[in-house]
Amino acid sequence: MKLLLTAFSPFGGEKINPSLEAVKLVKDKILETDIIKLEVPTVFGKSIKIVADTIEKEKPDYVLCIGQAGGRYGITPERVAINIDDARISDNEGNQPIDRPIFADGEPAYFSNLPVKSMVEEIRKEGLPASLSNSAGTYVCNHLMYGVLYTLSKKYKGVKGGFIHVPFIPEQTVDKPDKPSMSLPDIVRGLEAAIRAISRNKEDVKSAEGSVC
Repeated sequence: MKLLLTAFSPFGGEKINPSLEAVKLVKDKILETDIIKLEVPTVFGKSIKIVADTIEKEKPDYVLCIGQAGGRYGITPERVAINIDDARISDNEGNQPIDRPIFADGEPAYFSNLPVKSMVEEIRKEGLPASLSNSAGTYVCNHLMYGVLYTLSKKYKGVKGGFIHVPFIPEQTVDKPDKPSMSLPDIVRGLEAAIRAISRNKEDVKSAEGSVC
């Protein structure tokens, strides 16, 4: 089995991106799954194209994209991506789309077909905070997750895809004392746990991971 693992370049004035630093340290093989790593620019449009081209080249069984969610306490697999770009800040090439569909012929939303609840459970077994997220935002993270799931639905129906957000790492919060962080080794352990869950679970578990509001 083969898993394409992507992570973003730094953005928003940050010098590092914990998603990229963690992905660099993830093992190259987890259980029976070979890991292919890819750095993706934090740029609308270009990010989707680069990942889509790599899917075409590598023919993975799974695609798992990782991104930074500064302000979150835990590692959060994403349940759904929505068909909208609404950028609060510009991307790394100065693009700032507002209220723009990602694909005009796409569904209003696409749900991850990875075992997201199993992933949450496996991360928690490592003693790390994790929860299932129902919003990937409206920036490049959601943009890429939606673009990947759109691409898979159109051309690679047997391939499973999804997204995980990770917190800041401590050095990013020196000037942000109100923001939570997680150590880089812990993020790596969490991502490897999530990949183990993907490798082991063809179907997801039925567990209560929703929120009241």
